[in-house]
This record gives sequence, C-alpha cells and structure tokens, in this order.
Amino acid sequence: MVEKGALYVCPTPIGNLADITLRVLDTLKQVDFIAAEDTRHSRKLLAHYKIKTLLISYHEHNERQRAAELIARLQQGQSGALISDAGMPGISDPGSVLIRQCIEKGIKIDVLPGPNAALTALVLSGMPTDSFLYLGFLPSKKKERQKILAEIAELPYTIILYEAPHRLQRTLQDILEVLGDREVAVARELTKLHQTVHRGAASDLLAEFEQTPAKGECCLLIAPAKGQEQVLKNQATDWLRDLEKLEAEGVTGKEALRLVAQKYGIGKNAIYKAKLEQKKNTK
Repeated sequence: MVEKGALYVCPTPIGNLADITLRVLDTLKQVDFIAAEDTRHSRKLLAHYKIKTLLISYHEHNERQRAAELIARLQQGQSGALISDAGMPGISDPGSVLIRQCIEKGIKIDVLPGPNAALTALVLSGMPTDSFLYLGFLPSKKKERQKILAEIAELPYTIILYEAPHRLQRTLQDILEVLGDREVAVARELTKLHQTVHRGAASDLLAEFEQTPAKGECCLLIAPAKGQEQVLKNQATDWLRDLEKLEAEGVTGKEALRLVAQKYGIGKNAIYKAKLEQKKNTK
C-alpha cells in the first residue's frame, strides 16, 4: 500500500518491457499521479500494463516550475510516483530537483529498486566493480571533455560514461589522446534484442566504430588507471583459449580470429597482439 503524501521514485525498463518489478507496477497503479519525463513515451509502458493513473509532464525544461506544483499535491495528501523514460529517475534524468525539495519540505520519499543502465553495463563489461566512478554524459565541447578526462586519468576506478551513438567515435578518440590506448568497453542496446558488448583497446574500438558506426544508446566503460593491463591479460587468456580450440577443430587461423573477435566484441588486432605476446613468452 502506498502512503498518502508520499513520493515514490520508480525505475522503469531500459529496453525490455518485462524488466519492471511487481512492486513498481503496484505502486504506479495505486498512486494519485505519475510525474513522467515524456508522457507520450510513458503512456506506452503504462498501456502495456493497463495502468490508467494520471500522468503529469516533468522534464528538464519545466523541472523547477513543475516541482512546486507536485510538492503542493503531495502536501495536500496526494501520493505520487516519479518515473523517467528509462532506468532510475535522477540518474542523468530529471528528478533530483523534486527529490531535494521533498527532503527540504519533510515529505516522505521511497526509492524502489529496479533497472539501471550504468550498473548493468559495469557488470557486463567484466571490469573491476569494487570501486567505480559514474560521470554521465561528457560535455559536448572537445576542450571540456578532454579536461575532465585529464582530471580522472590517474584514478584507480572503473569509469562509467553515457554516450550517444553519433558522438561515440569522438569520445573514443579523446580517450586515446588523453588516457592512452586504455582498455574500454562499449555496451549497446542493453536488455534489447540486439544487445552487444564491444571490448578491447580504445584504438581497436575506434577503428571498429569508424568502419561500422554504432547504433542505439551506449554505455562506455574505461578501465582503472592502475590494473588495466591485468584486465587485458585476464581477457586475453579467454581469447587465446577459444582461438586454440577453433584451430584444433580445423578452422583456419584467419577465420578463427574473426570468430573470436566477434564473440567477445573486440578488434582482431587485440587478439593478434595477445597471440604474438604468448609466442614471445613461450620461447
């Protein structure tokens, strides 16, 4: 049961409509209103689950003005839910202004667990998860992007970024210029039919996306300043194991290289370099 005068922050699916909790669905049905980032987008989700609760537009362009209206509703005893187009409201989406004002006014807030693209991509990337830094979207201007990258260059944390597909190449180029050829991962279309994860050195992924531009929203992960070489070595063990298995089955070297690169979503150059390094160490 929802409480009168309370705000419920409800995560919504980041791609697959089935990725919504029973608790979120019950809450969206019971509250008096739902504040949504894009009411047209949210109506599709609500219609899918036969939810007819009042929708109120709440986005980055009307956030401060609309927050006051929503606060008034809550103070009058109405219960409300806050949702964004996808994932957890307030994480690179509208929500923080309303949440902060609720705290200042003494209004109860409950955050329900659910989907989040950043954490999903982090675990899927295979990079260290014990400590990480989420930066959201980098600035649109090159100088400002590179300034931020320079500031985090020595941090021993996995870095998580969001990036639009048409800006992915420029960001990979900046990473290459500022951080060097560090290990990165790009997770695309998370939870959807064409979900893919591309892993490898920044130069390999840059070459890959220059040849075949990315589609769909992307999560970009950068290996920690300390330990990225070990991450590469750990992954290289899997690459070379699969490569040897395919070659033992009679697959040609070139084709085996292509298949392994496709399986792990990395550039063939990275696997080839690992193979050369292996030969060098076994001499």
